[in-house]
Amino acid sequence: MTIEANWLADPTKRHQYRYWNGSAWTEHVADNGVQSTDPTDGLDRLDAALTLDDASDPVKIREQVTGSGYGGAGIQSPGRGGGDLFSEPVLVVNQKAKLIELTNQYGVFDQNGKQIGSVNQVGQSTLKKAMRLISSVDQFLTHRLEITDMSGTVVLRLTRPAKVFKSTVVVEDGSGRELGRIVQRNMIGKINFGLESNGQELGAVKAENWRAWNFRIEDATGSEVARITKTWEGLAKTMFTTADNYVVQIHGRLAQPLLSLVVATALSVDTALKQDDRGFG
Repeated sequence: MTIEANWLADPTKRHQYRYWNGSAWTEHVADNGVQSTDPTDGLDRLDAALTLDDASDPVKIREQVTGSGYGGAGIQSPGRGGGDLFSEPVLVVNQKAKLIELTNQYGVFDQNGKQIGSVNQVGQSTLKKAMRLISSVDQFLTHRLEITDMSGTVVLRLTRPAKVFKSTVVVEDGSGRELGRIVQRNMIGKINFGLESNGQELGAVKAENWRAWNFRIEDATGSEVARITKTWEGLAKTMFTTADNYVVQIHGRLAQPLLSLVVATALSVDTALKQDDRGFG
């Protein structure tokens, strides 16, 4: 994957940002919003380092599903699915790797590495992107995601309104009809979210560790119906990017709207649920 033209962290450490034109570093730099120029001495050898692992490689995706330890979710026999976002027993959610993350983009794949959907952050103004580049203030602002199938049809719309402390994600179908909400329950300790629809509690999302890497999704009885496992992104992504990869296992057939809320939870984990220094919080 080749990094697109963008303002990136200056690898010389002489400035905050340096402009990468898509194939080479340039002399254009920026500090605290003020642009200037600085020679690219010694940067030629770094150009090759801006090619990252391909998150859509079917072989690597299968390793994410079946691998053990940090490399995978350890799922051996998940069963066959129907080929779409709402019928597959396993969803692999891989974020597009960028050195500077201004807009979240994810690919959604089945257990064999076939892409079955996409997640894209929408409604980002130029000002909001600029704020995200230079600060963490954007974590308190409204975020919107669109979930599309491979025909480009929007199947879910997710909105996390501006927040001060606790997060709420409003889940709508493709036509804009509200299906339910993912509502944060606590601010201290392991993350705990409720799954609600029309004022009724349908289930919960519970982090299994303090860093909120893995989640257990329960129905209203407390039974586990799905699990989200973070998988290792690869050395290049871990060191240089904010990309995240997750494997989601849905244990059985779920009724609506719980099914849509579970899928929405899986596909918005970085926007709403993951609250360390690499997520929105």
